[in-house]
Amino acid sequence: MWWRAVIAGLVVAGVSQLADRFPRLGALLLTLPIISIVAFIAVWNKEQDLGTVSRLARETLILVPLGLPFFLPLAFSQRLGLGFWSAFATGVGLASVTIGCWFWLGPSLPPSGD
Repeated sequence: MWWRAVIAGLVVAGVSQLADRFPRLGALLLTLPIISIVAFIAVWNKEQDLGTVSRLARETLILVPLGLPFFLPLAFSQRLGLGFWSAFATGVGLASVTIGCWFWLGPSLPPSGD
């Protein structure tokens, strides 16, 4: 399973290098669900259970939009007069609140294999 860590590291390194010169292209690569695709394949290869993959997909489908508030302070940091670390921390806080509210208030999904 070490290959997942290698792929993740290569994606992060590639995106950061590309984003230095071409921020829009770096953002495009960040929006591609490369790690999700690798994770789905790995879960399928390990479990061979479509229910597990389906649950992972449903949870991801819900949590991705809930994590989007992370980007707001970074996207508007200059207008808001925030430095990188304060914008980053604010983004982590916002995403934590939205995701935390989902875990607290949202419905629980049945165990995999449903």
